[in-house]
Amino acid sequence: MSVLGQLEPKKVYYYFEQICNIPHGSGNLDGISSYLASFAKDRGLFHIRDASNNVIIIKEATAGYESAEPIILQGHMDMVAVKKNDCDINLEKDPLRIKTEGDFIFAEGTSLGGDDGIAVAYILAVLDSEDIAHPRIEAVITTDEEVGMEGATAIDLSMLKAKRMLNIDSEEEGILLTSCAGGMRMDCHIPVTRETDLDGIFLKVCAGGLLGGHSGTEINKEHTNAIKLLAVTLQQIWQKIPFRLVEICGGEKDNAIPREASAVVCLPEGQKDAFVCELNRIEKEEKNEKRSKEKNLFIRCEEVRTTLSSVFDNGSTENILSFLVLLPNGVMAMSADIDGLVETSLNVGILKTFDNEVVASSAIRSAIETAKHKVGLQVDVLAKVFGGYTETHGEYPGWQFDPDSKLRADMVRIYKEMFGKDVKVEALHAGLECGIMIAKIPGLDCVSFGPDIFDIHTTEERLSISSASRMWDYLLEILRNC
Repeated sequence: MSVLGQLEPKKVYYYFEQICNIPHGSGNLDGISSYLASFAKDRGLFHIRDASNNVIIIKEATAGYESAEPIILQGHMDMVAVKKNDCDINLEKDPLRIKTEGDFIFAEGTSLGGDDGIAVAYILAVLDSEDIAHPRIEAVITTDEEVGMEGATAIDLSMLKAKRMLNIDSEEEGILLTSCAGGMRMDCHIPVTRETDLDGIFLKVCAGGLLGGHSGTEINKEHTNAIKLLAVTLQQIWQKIPFRLVEICGGEKDNAIPREASAVVCLPEGQKDAFVCELNRIEKEEKNEKRSKEKNLFIRCEEVRTTLSSVFDNGSTENILSFLVLLPNGVMAMSADIDGLVETSLNVGILKTFDNEVVASSAIRSAIETAKHKVGLQVDVLAKVFGGYTETHGEYPGWQFDPDSKLRADMVRIYKEMFGKDVKVEALHAGLECGIMIAKIPGLDCVSFGPDIFDIHTTEERLSISSASRMWDYLLEILRNC
């Protein structure tokens, strides 16, 4: 049975529910891309599905709008697919278990993918309409935005006619975004040497209960990074009690602030009580430091058995912990031009252990290209100091503010006419695909907007029903009068 079938506007929520029924985490997009291509084919709409699974769909202008300037409606089809530890959903295969409560839509045990499923739902509802007035619509739905904007980088837009674009990838009603930071991903590979001396006991140390959040829009909130918390904890214990790492890992996405991290350590017999005592002391200290920010923080351990046949040697244990403690994380610089705007940041989002190395993956963002690369240089030098190397990927440009944007001026006017109050015009520290699109279509006039979505990229994500409905009405008014 439909969960959202009673909500208005029906077509928007129908398509949003359809999207939630198709697994579409980043890198797992064949199904949703096929669905979009079939949607266009079934309605006789011109469409292109490229080798990167991007989909472009064209719908010609309705009567009376033939001479109006065409417009691009743009969003991305992938979501940050994360789940709670006790959730039995396979995010590669299973539909989301969407539910409603009050004004919100959420997914039980997982992220919702309102970022950016609501944009795709809006676009499909417009394309499927028979009574919505609009100019020529050029729908551009990209892939793997959440892992480096790879679809936007690969897509060919040369067949498009429009010189203006609505990016529906913002998460706060009443705000128009008109510029954003550029970014890149950087992987640090730090080598380790293993030995087969397994004498001792094994403890699994977990740091968690943290708020997490989007590494762009919420990096300024100073939510605790679980990887950094774990590293600082273990480094303090290691200075007093000898142990060796067996493995260390944390986080799921490099653009999400990690909520949990864990490590397995091997320590000598007879040292468990001292280790636990020191861990409890540090947990109490961290809870006190962060009592107003991270109310559910925990650091705990339990004795475990391991199937691994080797542990890090002493030098590698020290090397990895020291590197992680020194690895930059969080806000690096604030803007001097826009009050409250983060200018440059780094988020250590994923940590993995392999046979002969530990890999830390970070998302680097900056509104200034040179600053972005200087942070990358800092991380690269640090990795080399510890005998490692870095790999950079998923780089994308920023989006510079256009003081002469006609689209922005029209959208400001329409918002005031509809809602009786001024819309805010802001810049964003997170990345959007607008900068890439402008590089492909010189002179493209862009604005980004969207409904209220809270706690994106986390299992607490929820979409406001009333806000999504209002922003749908706003979109239709833009198409009619912009």
